[in-house]
Amino acid sequence: MEKQTLTAGLLFTSYFLGGIPTGYIIGRMKGIDIRKFGSGNPGTANVYRTLGKGPGIATFLVDFLKGFVPAYVAIKAFYIGAGHWWIPVAAGALAIAGHIWTPFLGFRGGKGVATAAGVFMALLPLPTTGAFAVFALAVAATGHISVGSMSASVALPILCFALGGSPAQRPFNIMAIVVCAVIFYTHISNIRRILQGRELSFKHQGIKDKTS
Repeated sequence: MEKQTLTAGLLFTSYFLGGIPTGYIIGRMKGIDIRKFGSGNPGTANVYRTLGKGPGIATFLVDFLKGFVPAYVAIKAFYIGAGHWWIPVAAGALAIAGHIWTPFLGFRGGKGVATAAGVFMALLPLPTTGAFAVFALAVAATGHISVGSMSASVALPILCFALGGSPAQRPFNIMAIVVCAVIFYTHISNIRRILQGRELSFKHQGIKDKTS
């Protein structure tokens, strides 16, 4: 019963941490509602474009930790030695879900990229490091964080399977495929803007009204 209580507590905490709207809070600290400016998304990219480098980096780091901490705790407490793979998968998935569908903003949050990066850095650090490299190259080549995010989300499951790993890690590899699909889903509006040639650059542009 005690272990079940600990597991339930971890999963609840994972969703709660994931749901903390970092970009929105930082925007409020700067006197604005970030949802009314730029792309309207309370994630790293929009905070960076709207408020600058410092707030953007702070948003990324906190959102990254929202995924990393619960997944890391789940790995250490429930997976290594015990082999309960579903607990770190559930903890990571709930953290990502909390970020995308935060209960603090009417279930409309960020796009899940930074939090997913944190989750997979805890679960599969080597493939995730490779995905970070793909992200950087894609952003450098296109000037769009959204392209980097989607490129990294595709690279991650490919790297997971290419780099192998033990059979015990296969649930994490499958999770990477599912998260890739979720990332593309949350980027539908970005894909439309890319096709229309209207996607916003990652460079700081200052406070501007929300773009449709």
